[in-house]
Amino acid sequence: MKIGIACGGTGGHIFPGLAVAEALRRRGHTVVLWLAGKPGEDLALVGWVGTVVTVYARGVSSYAPRAMIATCFRLVRAVLQCRQSMQRFSPDVLLAMGSYASIGPVLAARWLNIPVVLHEANVIPGRAIRFLSRWAEAVAVGFEETRHHLAHRRLVVTGMPVRETGRQAAEEEANIERRIKMKDRCRTTDAGPQSEIGNRQSKIENWGALAPTVFTLLIMGGSRGAHRLNAIVSQAILRLHREGNSLQVIHLAGPADEESIRQVYRQTGLPATAGVPHAVFGFLHDMPWAYQMASLAICRSGASTCAELSYYGVPALLVPYPFAIHQHQAANADALASAGAADICDEQILTVDWLAGYVTDLMRDTARLANMRTAALQRVTNNPASTLAELVEEVGGGIPD
Repeated sequence: MKIGIACGGTGGHIFPGLAVAEALRRRGHTVVLWLAGKPGEDLALVGWVGTVVTVYARGVSSYAPRAMIATCFRLVRAVLQCRQSMQRFSPDVLLAMGSYASIGPVLAARWLNIPVVLHEANVIPGRAIRFLSRWAEAVAVGFEETRHHLAHRRLVVTGMPVRETGRQAAEEEANIERRIKMKDRCRTTDAGPQSEIGNRQSKIENWGALAPTVFTLLIMGGSRGAHRLNAIVSQAILRLHREGNSLQVIHLAGPADEESIRQVYRQTGLPATAGVPHAVFGFLHDMPWAYQMASLAICRSGASTCAELSYYGVPALLVPYPFAIHQHQAANADALASAGAADICDEQILTVDWLAGYVTDLMRDTARLANMRTAALQRVTNNPASTLAELVEEVGGGIPD
C-alpha cells in the first residue's frame, strides 16, 4: 500500500510522523513524506532515506485583510502543488500530523478522493485539525482529554508516537561510520566525509563530558530553543554548581543561544574544574540518549515533549509556552501534572532563586522523583506508532504492496 504522511513544520510534527512512517515501512508499505519547507526540517530528517515532497507553506501571521489575501493565495498554490504530486505518487491514504502544513495535502487528498487520517497531538486541537476534521475518516489523538475539545464520528486515542529508540540511534551512528569509510575508500575529494567526521567527533566530545551516575538536568525549550528559559535555567544551574551540588546538564539551547549557553557552563577564564559538566546542543537528533540519562527535565510542554517524557519515565518541571493562542501547552502540562508525573511553573514567575530552590529540594527528595517517574511511565499503555499505523492501514485498505 502507498501511504502519504504530511508532517511538516516543527519537530513536534516531524518526529511523530517519522515514527509512524518507520512503523508502516516495517509492515511493508511505501511511504512518502510531505513537508512544508520550514528551516530546520532537514535536521529532523537525519536518517530518513525515503521520498520527501516539499510544498512550501506558511501559517497565518496576521488577520489583516492584505495578509489574509496573501494567505489564501499561498493556500491555493499549496493545494494545487500537492494535488500534482499526489497524482504522481497515488497514495491509498494520507496521514496528516496537524499544523498549517497539513492543510494543502489534506485538501488535495480529498479532491482526489484519497481517504484521510488526522493526528492531533495536543490536548486542545489546533485550528488546522478543527478545520480539516470534517473531511477525515478518523481522527487519532494523543490525549484522552481531547475528547472534551473535539467531536468526531471516529475519534481514536492512539497516544503520541515517539522518535527512535537508543538502539536505533546507535545503529544510525554505525551507518554514518560505514558511509564515511566507503567515501574514504572511493577517495572522495569534496568536504562531505570530513564534515561528517567532524560532526560525529563533536557529538562524542559533548557526551563524553557527562558521567552516568551524576544527577542530570535535561533542559529543552523546543526545536528553536527559548531565550528567557535558557538564561534563567543556566544561571540557576551555575548557582547550584557553585553551592557544591553534584550535577550535570544536557541543554538543548536552540541554534541562536547554543554558544552563549555553552560559555555560561564553561565559565571562560576560570579553571576547567570550575565549569558545570555539560553537553550543549543547538539541535539534537539523538534524543533517546538524553532522556535515558536525565534525572529531571526542565522544558516546554509541547505534545511531543510530553509524550517522550512519559515514554522514558522522566520527571519534569514544565514551563508552558505562554503566548500560544489556545494555551495548548498549558493544557498538555495540566494532563501530566494531574497524573503526578510533572510540576508546572508559569514562565512569568520563573526566577533563578525559585528554580535553584526547587531543584535543590527535588534532588534531596528521591522518593518523590521515583513517584513522578512511575506516574510518567504509567501514562504509556501501548505502542502509539504501531497503533496509529494500524489505524492508517485500516482506513487505507490494509494490504502492503
